[in-house]
Amino acid sequence: MNESNALNLLVSQKKQVAKDILEFQFAAEDESELPSFQPGSHIAIATPCGANRQYSLINDGNKPTLYQIAVKLEPQSRGGSQSLHEQLNVGHSVIVQRPDNSFPLVDAPGYLFIGGGIGITPLIGMARACQSSGKSFRLIYCARSEEHAAYWQDLKNTFDDSVVVHFDGGDPEEVYDFWDEFMIPNSDHVYCCGPRPLMDEIKALSGHWPEQQIHFEDFNPQSGRDYVNIPFTVSIKSTGESFEVGDSATILETLRGQGLRVPSSCESGTCGSCKMKLLSGSVEHRDFVLESDEYESAIMVCVSRGKGDIEIDFEDY
Repeated sequence: MNESNALNLLVSQKKQVAKDILEFQFAAEDESELPSFQPGSHIAIATPCGANRQYSLINDGNKPTLYQIAVKLEPQSRGGSQSLHEQLNVGHSVIVQRPDNSFPLVDAPGYLFIGGGIGITPLIGMARACQSSGKSFRLIYCARSEEHAAYWQDLKNTFDDSVVVHFDGGDPEEVYDFWDEFMIPNSDHVYCCGPRPLMDEIKALSGHWPEQQIHFEDFNPQSGRDYVNIPFTVSIKSTGESFEVGDSATILETLRGQGLRVPSSCESGTCGSCKMKLLSGSVEHRDFVLESDEYESAIMVCVSRGKGDIEIDFEDY
């Protein structure tokens, strides 16, 4: 975490907003104004277990006096969400990075927002911004059930017919049919956030749309797709070193294990912090950050892997 951008805040509120989802609010001790932010922004938090995790901001970013996030307790948590749920309470101090935005709302004639589960959080501020500016938008919110869907009733009350809430009961046969939304391309920009199966479906359905109109942020990129990891060698040009990346390790973990300092935050392929130069070799890109025209020159080392031996280097070399 970048110490120059760090804020020491207090937990001012903690409450349950859905099954396994807690809302946290953070404020300065003197309740002073915090750095502002735009829709789609997130903050990185130093969790009690020591891991840094990113969470989308839900509240209005214009002269805020608090930061509001929602955290889902993940069954496969490596400690981040679990430690927040179990150890972080009202009155506790927490180190928070100033807001950053890797999922910005670009100017467009209209918008289609698609949220799955906890992926609704960055879209709430976007919908609010559209309502304030008079922009046309639709929000489709998919979840297993009412008890699993944070804020769904508030969204319906606030945005009325602009919101469609769909509960599938966990039945694959009852998932929302998005084909009508994508059959004929239009000028809307699409923002999608949720679990990997949802992301994969929207990516497939929007393949005939202009790529720059489709925007993704993934909260659970490791689920929903079966990857086969093969060992490979990664070489660092600036240091002249080479390391074996095993089938159960990431490039990021391997480099850290060798004492190399690599910037990172989400460790899920969504924030872009661990981006490195790709100098040679073929890569299986598993992130949702890079555009297709960057595939030959960059790699997100927290999730992506070499299809064979690769050579990479740090961004500042």
